Amino acid sequence: MFGKLTLDAIPYHEPIIMITLAIVALGGLGLFAAVTYFKKWSYLWREWLTSVDHKKIGVMYILVALVMLVRGFADAIMMRTHLAMAHGDGQGYLPPEHYDQIFTAHGIIMLIFVAMPLVTGLMNIVVPLQIGARDVAFPYLNSLSFWLFVGGALLINLSLGLGEFAKTGWVAYPPLSGIQYSPGVGMDYYIWSMQLSGLGTTLTGVNFIATILKMRAPGMSLMKMPIFTWTILITCILICGAFPPLTATLAMLSLDRYLDFHFFTNELGGNPMMYANLFWIWGHPEVYILILPAFGVFSEVVATFSRKTLFGYASMVWATAAIGVLSFVVWLHHFFTMGSGASVNAFFGIMTSIIAIPTGVKIFTWLFTIFRGRLQLNAMTWMTLGFLVTFSIGGMTGVLMAVPAADFVLHNSLFLIAHFHNVIIGGAVFGYLAGIIYWFPKAFGFKLLDRFGRYSFWCWLIGFYFAFMPLYVLGFMGMTRRLNHFDNPAWVPWVQVAVVGAVLIGIGIVFTVVQFVTSYIKRKENVDVSGDPWDGRTLEWATSSPPPFYNFAVIPTADKIDAFYEAKKNGVELMPAPEQYEPIHMPKNTGNGLVVSAFVIAFGFAMIWHIWWLAIVGLVGAVVSFIVRSYDEDIDYYVQPEEIARIEQAHHQTKANAVVQA
Repeated sequence: MFGKLTLDAIPYHEPIIMITLAIVALGGLGLFAAVTYFKKWSYLWREWLTSVDHKKIGVMYILVALVMLVRGFADAIMMRTHLAMAHGDGQGYLPPEHYDQIFTAHGIIMLIFVAMPLVTGLMNIVVPLQIGARDVAFPYLNSLSFWLFVGGALLINLSLGLGEFAKTGWVAYPPLSGIQYSPGVGMDYYIWSMQLSGLGTTLTGVNFIATILKMRAPGMSLMKMPIFTWTILITCILICGAFPPLTATLAMLSLDRYLDFHFFTNELGGNPMMYANLFWIWGHPEVYILILPAFGVFSEVVATFSRKTLFGYASMVWATAAIGVLSFVVWLHHFFTMGSGASVNAFFGIMTSIIAIPTGVKIFTWLFTIFRGRLQLNAMTWMTLGFLVTFSIGGMTGVLMAVPAADFVLHNSLFLIAHFHNVIIGGAVFGYLAGIIYWFPKAFGFKLLDRFGRYSFWCWLIGFYFAFMPLYVLGFMGMTRRLNHFDNPAWVPWVQVAVVGAVLIGIGIVFTVVQFVTSYIKRKENVDVSGDPWDGRTLEWATSSPPPFYNFAVIPTADKIDAFYEAKKNGVELMPAPEQYEPIHMPKNTGNGLVVSAFVIAFGFAMIWHIWWLAIVGLVGAVVSFIVRSYDEDIDYYVQPEEIARIEQAHHQTKANAVVQA
């Protein structure tokens, strides 16, 4: 009845896991008790869990991402400390099968469940506001996307206490990921957590392409869009191009595992190399999916705090588009060693070098914006400066690894690990942290304390150099990836320095938490009354903080780049209050996305454990719930002019009071 699921699936004999589970269970119970005690269940259900408001969905994405960051970092620190002990006669403290699960989970969590939701979270909060829209194109699909992603996160966390996770590394290359070498449920957890979150991400991509192309404010042509919106448009196009191949690849691997197909086996006509090919069609564009939005954040931050329009707007747009196109012609450098000819190797090596050119264009654009600007130093601009230096190193090491001769030697060494952490931490993480601080007052109505943001940045920056520069050296010294024990005494000091770096990054994460907590306590001192705390340039700063649920009472006209800044400079009211507001058409909240997702989670869980009756219930339940929703006519309403007038007057009154007090 319960397929493979027995009581033996719970790892009683692993003290680390059991202690972790106990802490998580106590934390969960404490949270449940607190919500019950303060009678907040109906508020949570009404305002958050069933919300289709893009801003609230964005906040929930970022919240889940920050929780998963703690889990992903715990994996990282365990790997580093274990490896520092596991040399010569020392065996470290993690059994090999446990260690293998940890580095697989770390990769998947950090990419799919931390970086991706930070991208989709910022995208949700900012993009509709930047383009002068009242919502996204498909509000219900937006809610469904979020809950599908939560389903994936839930499954990967379940694997901690029920069964195991994959031991294959995050790429899960066959034949190791096939049923012959991974007969347990770990690999199935990998597949179904990826599939659920990938489905959610694909729907988000479609949703935001439609939103950006169809819902821009009057006068906002494509070449007048803010750079952040441009980077999100290209990112969403990449999502729609890259995630379907991943879905198909994992579906074929599932058929190999469940029904004894032979797509990627070593026998009966299968070819493991085909998996590498298909996987990297998604894998390498995924890197740009993570980095381009961060580039958008840096563009907004640099223009705002240099007090000038971004230098070379058109070149920035075309550079972003060029990276989007080129990202699909670089994947082959991941398997140069498969014996392809010199012409193939040369082509993909050269392409990977060419993709560095538009990135260089971007870096010069930011530098020239800063040049002769009055750059205001704060946590956000420090992150931008840290990014410019760090990412330049990461980009150059990436180009080096695309040179076939170097690639043969370095791609399976720690040099690779150092490179991609270099670009992802220096590019993506710095960008997201800067974006969270930058748009926080817009989402919550008060500013974060800058001091702790700076502390966090310096810990992340110094921590990165200590943690990953030694790995470049170890890569050159021949240390391969994914070792859980080594015998070379020359490697020991470098591995131990890397631990120091990981600890510093951990302190950086602690400072971010402290920043949130202390800023919340002191929120009354840092309240954003104007809606424009940074003297911003783009449309999102034209609304109150937080914006009303309909975003704009009057749709603004944005016929210039930095339309809001231009209006302020010329003393023009961008959205003059009319004598009578028009009714605003808005979507109703719905819990259907949550229901569909619950059925899909049940389906995923059943497929992992081979509980066939539950899989049927889950699949049928999800499809029926979705069809029921498509027949529901009661999905929208009109906000009446009186309510709009009341909300807008309250905002103007608060602004006027603040001016008087000042």
